Amino acid sequence: MKQADVEIVIITGMSGAGKTVAVQSFEDLGYYCVDNLPPALLPKFIELIEGGVDQVTKVALVMDLRGQSFFDELFKAIDELNETPVNRLRVQILYLDAKDAKLVQRYKETRRTHPLAKGGLPLEGIQRERQLLEEMKGRAQQIVDTTDLKPVQLREKIMQRFASSERQSFTVHFVSFGFKYGIPIDADLVFDVRFLLIPTI
Repeated sequence: MKQADVEIVIITGMSGAGKTVAVQSFEDLGYYCVDNLPPALLPKFIELIEGGVDQVTKVALVMDLRGQSFFDELFKAIDELNETPVNRLRVQILYLDAKDAKLVQRYKETRRTHPLAKGGLPLEGIQRERQLLEEMKGRAQQIVDTTDLKPVQLREKIMQRFASSERQSFTVHFVSFGFKYGIPIDADLVFDVRFLLIPTI
């Protein structure tokens, strides 16, 4: 980009560690998000971003072992990005991790099968995935252990680390309505002020 820096966050890590919550949090922060982007397409995607498509300056990409056949190309793609002469391109890896026991518990609660279990026990797939991701974890600039984090706590942690300084933490909307029309369905707090006198001009 000629006009602004391009910040790229690659979200990866253990399956069940919270990547879905993470990418949703980045989307709320104004990042352009892509889930399960094949690593082989990363250089082409960056080329489009650098060309000024839609003036995108913040990007979050989820890459994990769902794309196993492409995963070996991820390191090569990242190395190529780091070697490019583009001074305004910033790439960092966010790695989400959790203890094996917690990941097994999460898989049992959702009744999902681990992508590397191949019909076996979830723990087998988790252990294999941890081995495959060992190098990726070593390259990560940000590592978050979600073992003891609830989704809302993970969201808050991402907001704290990646929110721009000028961004407001929350927005308050005040809406005046008539009770005879019903309470707005998206209201969080309702104050009945019908006892107040209406000022007259």
